[in-house]
Formats: sequence, structure tokens, C-alpha cells
Amino acid sequence: MASLHVLMLVAMAMCLDSVAYASQGTATFYTPPYVPSACNGFQNDGVMIAAASYAIWNNGAVCNKYYRIKCTGATNQGIPQPCKGGTVVVKIVDLCPSGCQGTIDLSKEAFSVIANPDAGKIKVEYNPYV
Repeated sequence: MASLHVLMLVAMAMCLDSVAYASQGTATFYTPPYVPSACNGFQNDGVMIAAASYAIWNNGAVCNKYYRIKCTGATNQGIPQPCKGGTVVVKIVDLCPSGCQGTIDLSKEAFSVIANPDAGKIKVEYNPYV
């Protein structure tokens, strides 16, 4: 019985640990066409994808890596509660173009999972997803 309690405490601590290391930033969205992409050319990677800003691009090291994104709030007064709750997992397939307005630029479909697209830009937490 004691070992079950210890196991539960370790599991809870691991969950808290992953939340504690979430990076914070902003997310915007882009619309099709989603190809070509900087990472995979004309390969179709579906719609749960994103473009990384230079803040996380790391010379392309994030290509084809997955990230879990969570909406944490509004960046403007227009939509005071844009978040829908939950998270979305996306694959980084592109580099956000020059002048990108977010840390991560989600496909419109991925953005719509976690937030109202009318918001345009949201605050997010993001973590690599293994």
C-alpha cells in the first residue's frame, strides 16, 4: 500500500515538473496552402502543423519535432476569453516568415482547437512533445 502512495506521488511530481518547464510565448495562425514547407518541401504533413519563429527555430533543429500548445489567454481586448481549454499537438514543418507576429504560427485548424480564430493572436505555453 505504501509503495502505491509513493508511485502516485512520483507520477504527480512528474506532471508538475513538465508544467513547470513550459515555455511561454504567443501564437498566431496561417491558412493553406501549407506546402511547400521549409522542412519538408512539397510533402503533405496534414493540418496539425506549425511554423516556428526564430525564437525556437534553432537553424532548423526543430523540423519535424512535435510540440504541445496550450492557450493561456488573450493578447488584446477584442476577444477577452479566446481559449477553448485543452491542448493541441503540432508538428513543426516550417519557419515563420520575416515579421512573424508570434512565437509559433499554427495552422488555422490547430489554432481553432485551442482558441477562437477571431482572436488572431493568443498567449500560449508550449513544450516539446515526445
